[in-house]
Amino acid sequence: MNFLHTLSTVLFIVSFHPFTRAKPDTYIIHMDPSAMPKAFSSHHSWYFSMLSSISDTSEAASASSTVTSKHLYTYTHSINGFSATLTLSELESLKKSFGYLSFTRDRPLTVHTTHTSQFLGLNSVSGAWTAPNYGEDVIIGIVDSGIWPESESYSDEGMAQVPTRWKGKCESGTNFNSSFCNKKLIGARFYNKGLLSSHPKLTIPMNSPRDINGHGTHTSSIAAGNSAKGASYFGYASGTANGMAPRAHIAMYKVVWRYGTYTSDVLAAIDQAIQDGVDILSLSLGLSVDNNVLDDDPIAVATFAAMEKGIFIAASAGNDGPLYWSLVNGAPWMLTVAAGSIDREFDGILTLGNGVQITFESLYPGNFSRNQMPLVVMDECAGVEELRQVRNNIIVCKDHLSISDQVENAEAAMVSAAVFISNYSYLSELYTRSSFPAAFIGLDDGQTVIDYIKQNSDPRGRFQFRKTSIGTKPAPKVDAYSSRGPFLSCPNVLKPDILAPGSLVLASWSPVSEVTKVGSHPLFSKFNLLSGTSMAAPHAAGVAALVKKAHPDWSPAAIRSAIMTTANPFDNNLSPIKDVSNFNQPASPLDIGAGHINPIKALDPGLVYDATPQDYMKLLCAMNYTSKKIRMFTKLSHDCMNRSLDLNYPTFIAFFNDDGLSTSADKFEQEFQRTVTNVGKEGMAYTAKVTGMDGIKVMVEPPKLVFKQKYEKQSYKLRLEGPKLLQKDVIFGALSWMDDAGKYTVTSPIMATTITSQ
Repeated sequence: MNFLHTLSTVLFIVSFHPFTRAKPDTYIIHMDPSAMPKAFSSHHSWYFSMLSSISDTSEAASASSTVTSKHLYTYTHSINGFSATLTLSELESLKKSFGYLSFTRDRPLTVHTTHTSQFLGLNSVSGAWTAPNYGEDVIIGIVDSGIWPESESYSDEGMAQVPTRWKGKCESGTNFNSSFCNKKLIGARFYNKGLLSSHPKLTIPMNSPRDINGHGTHTSSIAAGNSAKGASYFGYASGTANGMAPRAHIAMYKVVWRYGTYTSDVLAAIDQAIQDGVDILSLSLGLSVDNNVLDDDPIAVATFAAMEKGIFIAASAGNDGPLYWSLVNGAPWMLTVAAGSIDREFDGILTLGNGVQITFESLYPGNFSRNQMPLVVMDECAGVEELRQVRNNIIVCKDHLSISDQVENAEAAMVSAAVFISNYSYLSELYTRSSFPAAFIGLDDGQTVIDYIKQNSDPRGRFQFRKTSIGTKPAPKVDAYSSRGPFLSCPNVLKPDILAPGSLVLASWSPVSEVTKVGSHPLFSKFNLLSGTSMAAPHAAGVAALVKKAHPDWSPAAIRSAIMTTANPFDNNLSPIKDVSNFNQPASPLDIGAGHINPIKALDPGLVYDATPQDYMKLLCAMNYTSKKIRMFTKLSHDCMNRSLDLNYPTFIAFFNDDGLSTSADKFEQEFQRTVTNVGKEGMAYTAKVTGMDGIKVMVEPPKLVFKQKYEKQSYKLRLEGPKLLQKDVIFGALSWMDDAGKYTVTSPIMATTITSQ
């Protein structure tokens, strides 16, 4: 790829072969673009010249063929530079080149793996789906595992024409050509040069944008899938599946492969998405927590360039919860999305011989006889041979052994059905998808089963499956897997930003990708139920598309603010959202950010907290980034004359760090300054209201903001005062600006904490 635009950071991605000829690694080399000699017409030609000058001629017959074989990608719109395969000596020579800044290893990444639209209040009668806003003319770029274009979710029925500003295309490849694109799916590309550089002998069977994994089809249909009637997972969650912005256009950039996902390929995808003209980027992948440092994260740097071009980025927080500091994709120019449940459950029913019914979570897809079968207690279910002798019964296993070992033993014995009694309050989705009829129940229900068996000479039971319950309470809850803040590389900005549906979300799927098994037989489906922050991020991307359509001139920061300040911190019981991993105690902003996403209110937030690229530069400067590192993010060199850790963000976090010498009398103070823009009508007045923050004094000055004009800006200060020795690790509350007419409530979470990353 040859791009002629110039950013301040030139980047090289290189792979070196140690002299032992070990498997090559990939590196990102940051260069100063101003160092390019005037003799070159483009950075691309300069890069080729540099490759030619440092090539080990002993390894190649000609310099031209060597450079061509080494070169992978050229980047100019996200992180400028190129990718190449180099020996160690070539890498060392490159480091001596004029304009060299730094290098970063190119690392592998991981993905963060219908009814949700109704749960979020989206419908065609009232709410965000009121015509004419279904996300028309907005383009959402998805960086994922590709797409299954034949899915009903990508029908272009009812779609507007492709926007004239669109510069993308549909690339042909294995079982895929440009005719698969339409007015819904307007772009499809694929990237695997980085993958092949690390695995040179690899043969890719589906070398095209076509999705044989399912993940990309799932995420893209969540964000902007058209209506797909008759959607279900083997009878569970049946109905019509809709994306969040069903009239938005989709552009797929395939980077996730069965054999791995590499940063160099993801960078190429983001670089091209910027050039193609996407409005929204949805990212459901990221680096590991250990490798997530802003200036060492090419995705963070690339999305900074996207943000500068006005592109909104929604990114998954990661699936490494529930520990603090486990969050990834926490750059302050992204919307970082946590995952929660919705008001829907999938159940099976165990009916005992005495008529008592026990309901349990299940996604078992197979047919099962409703005839009663004998119930047999096998204690810890440790012996496969013993289980085989009673395989035609419903075996009952007590939690004395690892539950996963019990399941494996039951599968090996090919038992007809089983009941697993466990003291785990939260059973993973893995067990609800058992390959045989099974009930996973808690100790109380388990005791009911045991007592029934003991009291009857011929105890029996029967199973029923495929039960879907809507309107369950409380919902949402933040799930245990969802990664928690703070973000290690930028703790002064509270993360995550928002909670969105992520658990057991029904969406379209690649029909050639196995979804589950019954016995040893694989099952396939056009739809699948998946959990993860991977599912939460495209929900937020779709909502951002609705806001973008309603307010096309708003900056990414203004859209993010609208989504955050209108979020709901309460569940459908009107109680604080609960944390599954913390015994259903109230979740903190480190779990859910500002709260659960509310598309209807996000369209009309009243006030927004805006931020410019210069504001983020001030933050980077205050984080003691050198001028060289800041040039990795920005177009121009920055002198860091203005520094501030106090970004104009719609949240507040203060670290009451104890130095070990503090007494109960020692005090801590921190002041924040914020500026809000009136995006409502003229003549609006807002009054501050603070809730929560036990033991912390919160002062807001001025306590009232009056706006004479639309788009007028007003500033205020928020001050926290409290003891250095907090009674709890986490204390939180909220500041709400409430307009006098009672229409708007603009809410920001406040957090004081003593937690550290050690």
